[in-house]
Amino acid sequence: MTRKERFNYILDYFSKKVGNVTTELDFGSAFQLLVATLLSAQCTDKRINMVTPNLFKHYPTANEMAKADVEDIFELVKSVSYPNAKANHLSEMSKMLMSDFDGNVPDNTEDLTKLPGVGRKTANVIQAVWFGKPTLAVDTHVYRVSHRLGLVPANANTPFKVECELLKYIPENEVTNAHHWLLLHGRYTCKSLNPQCDKCALNDICPKIMEGSKLA
Repeated sequence: MTRKERFNYILDYFSKKVGNVTTELDFGSAFQLLVATLLSAQCTDKRINMVTPNLFKHYPTANEMAKADVEDIFELVKSVSYPNAKANHLSEMSKMLMSDFDGNVPDNTEDLTKLPGVGRKTANVIQAVWFGKPTLAVDTHVYRVSHRLGLVPANANTPFKVECELLKYIPENEVTNAHHWLLLHGRYTCKSLNPQCDKCALNDICPKIMEGSKLA
């Protein structure tokens, strides 16, 4: 099976089995999606969805959060991973949104990655989920599944390299869905420590390339 055939097979399976899908994070605006995505780094969406309702009740927009004391933000996010750093990022990010972007979340990678705490992965999520752009965020799940299924070569050893390899083969109109298909497959089936190969519909064509599939 060539790489192109492998992509076609896997994308066809997810398209028919899963269909259109989006993030499992809860949000009501571009700003809230940005906050939730920033908080979700190295933390589960389930935990973030437990935290954000109260956080957004206090600070629903960049304007309100920019005025908050970082200590107050910390109290509302202290149950997530790296709460000190994330509270500071939320405070500074909100202030920059107000000072540089009139409180609006920008729609491009260059401006998004200027915001404190926002890297390429987060920027790609915002552009894909909120703005409908064909950007592909590579998190630990997408990285792992892409390697294990043989979608990317072994030398694609960084998230950016994986992103570039995937974009060579995924049709533009399927990029956003493909991100979530691979992510959810990694979250619930092709898990890091205990992949459920016996329950995986792709088991028969999976090369199970485990070495190097984990993102350091």
